[in-house]
Amino acid sequence: MTKVQKAKKQAQISPFWRTGWTDIDRAFDNLRRDLERSFASFPPIPKMQDSSCDVIDEGKQFRIKMDIPGVKKNGIKLNVTDNSVEISAEHKEESEEKKKNYLTKERKQVSFYRTIPLTEKVISGNAKAKLTDGVLDVIIPKVTPTSKPKKTSISVQ
Repeated sequence: MTKVQKAKKQAQISPFWRTGWTDIDRAFDNLRRDLERSFASFPPIPKMQDSSCDVIDEGKQFRIKMDIPGVKKNGIKLNVTDNSVEISAEHKEESEEKKKNYLTKERKQVSFYRTIPLTEKVISGNAKAKLTDGVLDVIIPKVTPTSKPKKTSISVQ
């Protein structure tokens, strides 16, 4: 292979930018910065939070405990079907503080949404819910109660 052929082969393999990888890094950094600047002008989206949830099979009923901090009773929507529970909650808070040379006004909005599938059919009309100290407790009776499985203790070796 001659020197000219080697040079052509290297030119085909070498990248189209001549100064190196730092230019590519700089180009991506500039692109990221430009995108962040353009999206910063959009209004903030209310934050959907995940909340911890426990589903307990008590034999004749299901008990669902869900943490919903800061939400009042009237901010909760609860829909029960034959085999699922849909829980949504919304909390809006607004505060205003006026002092000598400035005014501060802040708004906070938090939303929760969860659909929980149930393993057995339930009587949706007999569901009961109670909110205590930010914990929603939902009790839903089953159509056909099941007995609790027996527990057997096993030693770990």
